[in-house]
Amino acid sequence: MATNKGSNLRQRSQRNNPVNNNKDVLSANSKIKPQTTSDQPFHYDLWLILALSNWLFDFGRPIAAMWVPLEWTPLDKPSIGDYFHMIYNVITPFCLLKLLGRSKQPLSSNFTHLSVIIFVMGASMHLVGDSVNHRLIHLGYKNHLSVAENPIMKNLKPKELVKSFELLYRYDEEIGHLMWYIPFFLCLFLYYMGCFSSKTRPNGLVLLGCCWYLATEGQIFPLFLLTFFAMLAVWAVKSYQGLYSDLNGHFLLWTFTLTIILTAAWSCWLWDDQVLRQKYPGLLYVPEPWAYYTLYLAPTH
Repeated sequence: MATNKGSNLRQRSQRNNPVNNNKDVLSANSKIKPQTTSDQPFHYDLWLILALSNWLFDFGRPIAAMWVPLEWTPLDKPSIGDYFHMIYNVITPFCLLKLLGRSKQPLSSNFTHLSVIIFVMGASMHLVGDSVNHRLIHLGYKNHLSVAENPIMKNLKPKELVKSFELLYRYDEEIGHLMWYIPFFLCLFLYYMGCFSSKTRPNGLVLLGCCWYLATEGQIFPLFLLTFFAMLAVWAVKSYQGLYSDLNGHFLLWTFTLTIILTAAWSCWLWDDQVLRQKYPGLLYVPEPWAYYTLYLAPTH
């Protein structure tokens, strides 16, 4: 009886003592692991920097190289477009690293670093080849013709020298583009996969960003199309599982969708162009904007 009375007194004192009650609450809360929210704020900083880098330093570099007076950047010196390309090769991989670092889906640091290294290597190959190509345009080179069919190449001596320019073209338009954009689209796709959660579907659409010209460059369109279909497949599977994308995922998917629509309109507009058809044969007919420029808009045409 004495023991029961003592325990009852202790229980009453604990209930009446707020300090003990607070300790019990803190002790109970400490055992509960803090829940991490799956909501991601929209990355205005990264998306804006990436958009400006693509439109200004990627799309704008050939324009700058063509229209800046040749006296300012002689043919044996880097053009203003080359400096644009150098800035792009620094800003874009840095933004990719920051973007993957914010992903809700953990990614291997080895994969992240290797992807960015390959990206920089491919973009640097493209820088050199593209620089020589744009310098040749000042000498009459036509982008809508193959290397061997260009008039200035037919006059080269010895004839085997043309093979060197064809090798440079492959480093520029084939190897460089593939090493540049395979890791680029792969990084965007892996980030997109981590944008889904069971949270409520976000309301409204964010500002769309579109770089339709990317899908018209060399071997880019098949890679872009494959990435787009993979993103649609992920969206369908995740939606079936009751998961929703955040604003960053919406931004990526709608950007890719708008790019596909604009690229399809571009190809339809030039569908019957016989000259460009010779340069870009096949069912996936996507002529490059700069080939169209040298064919129809260049001042020397």
